[in-house]
Amino acid sequence: MIRSELIQKIADENPHLYQRDVEKIVNAIFEEIIEALSNGDRVELRGFGAFTVKQRDARVGRNPRTGEAVQVEEKHVPFFKAGKLLRDRLNGKD
Repeated sequence: MIRSELIQKIADENPHLYQRDVEKIVNAIFEEIIEALSNGDRVELRGFGAFTVKQRDARVGRNPRTGEAVQVEEKHVPFFKAGKLLRDRLNGKD
């Protein structure tokens, strides 16, 4: 599912809301998640999962085409851990 499909589904299920308002709500939620992660905070959506930021240290990598050693800088990457409800649904344990 992509963002526009999510917006359309929510708008269809809530006919009293305008689609443009649903789009603003969805965008606001995503922006808050992004802002929290960029501040180093953890975002937990009960039953769905938790988003955190993990730090990857600098290392020496390899260019897959040439095999040449390449210095890879330290970076921060988002990490998602699925919640119990989501894992149970995926495994058919309603």
